[in-house]
Amino acid sequence: MKNPVKFLQEVKQEAFKVTWPTGKETLQGTLMVAAMAIIASIFFLLLDQFFQFVLGLILKIGF
Repeated sequence: MKNPVKFLQEVKQEAFKVTWPTGKETLQGTLMVAAMAIIASIFFLLLDQFFQFVLGLILKIGF
């Protein structure tokens, strides 16, 4: 088992190696996720409406 002090020193060294995204990159990523969520929700809304329409036709015919 490692020495806890040495372990924390190694953790600190590794933390300094992390490259954090800039504010611009974070904003771009956030906007991309939001845009994709909106596109996916519209797609599934349209798909749901289509299936609802088709199911309504089938039930009216009486299959």
